[in-house]
Amino acid sequence: MRAVVTGGAGFIGSNVVDALLERGDEVHVVDDLSKGKRENVAAAATLHVADIRDPDAAFDAARPEVVFHLAAQADVRVSVDRPDHDADVNVLGTVRVLEAARRHGARVVFSSTGGAIYGECDAPAPEDAPRRPLAPYGTSKLCGEEYLATWNRLYGTSHVALRFGNVYGPRQEPHGEAGVVAIFMGLLQEGGTPKIYGDGRQTRDYVFVGDVVDAVLRAAGHDGGVFNVGTGVETSVLELYAAIAAATGIEREPQHVEGRLGELQRSVLDPSAAERELGWRPRTALEDGLRATWGWVQD
Repeated sequence: MRAVVTGGAGFIGSNVVDALLERGDEVHVVDDLSKGKRENVAAAATLHVADIRDPDAAFDAARPEVVFHLAAQADVRVSVDRPDHDADVNVLGTVRVLEAARRHGARVVFSSTGGAIYGECDAPAPEDAPRRPLAPYGTSKLCGEEYLATWNRLYGTSHVALRFGNVYGPRQEPHGEAGVVAIFMGLLQEGGTPKIYGDGRQTRDYVFVGDVVDAVLRAAGHDGGVFNVGTGVETSVLELYAAIAAATGIEREPQHVEGRLGELQRSVLDPSAAERELGWRPRTALEDGLRATWGWVQD
C-alpha cells in the first residue's frame, strides 16, 4: 500500500517506516525535522519536509491509502509552558492531517498516550478508565482521539487511536523529553551520573519500540477504536536502573534528587483489548529490550 508516516524521521516513526518498507509498502515520510533526523529515514522512503499543520502538498504527492500519524509536540514541560503551541501542533495539526487523509480516502492510525491521559493509576488502566490528564500534552492527545472518533461517526471512516505506554528502544535520543531509558543509558555511556527523582518507587509501563511498531501495523487493518499499547507490568525507576546496570555492565551509583512537582507515581496500562481485537501482545522482555537498546547506543 501507499503509506504516509508523519514524524517518520523520529524515534518511533522511523522504526515504523523500516517495518513498512520491509513488507514492501511505498512509504512517504512527512516531517519538519525539528526533532527528527534526516539520517533516520531509510533511502527507500520518500521524505517530504513539511509541517503537519500544512500537510496538503505532501499528501497530494503521496496519495496515501493509510496514514500513520506519529508527529507531535511531545514535551510535557513545553505543553505546560506553552499550551497554545501544544494545542496548535497536537490538535489543529491532527485535524489538518485528518482532512488531508479524508481527501485521499486514507485510514489514519493515531499515536496517543496512556500515562498522560489516565493520570494516576490504581491498577492497570483499561481504555474506559477515568481520563485525568495532569498536563496540556495529555489533554491535546485526548482531543486528537476525540476528533478521530468524530470523523469516524461523521464520515464513516475507520481511524484507530493507540495509547502508548513508555516506549523505549533504538533511535530514542537521550535529550529533551526523552524516555528515562535513553537518558540513563546516554549518561552511563558518557561517564555521567544519572539522576533519580524522589524515592525512585514511581512506576511506569515500559514497552519496546519493536512491539509498538507491530501494534501500529496491526491497527491499520482494524475497523476503528482506541487501544492501549503497553505490557501491563509496572517497573519502578529503581528496578529499571538495576536492569539497565545489568544490561550495560556499568555499576554506577545514581544521584537522588528532590521529586518533581506533579509527577505521576503510578502508571500502567491494561493491554488486553489490543490482544483480543488486534491479536497483539508485547513479546519483548524488558531485559532483552534493554540489551538491544544498549547495543544501538554503543554503535
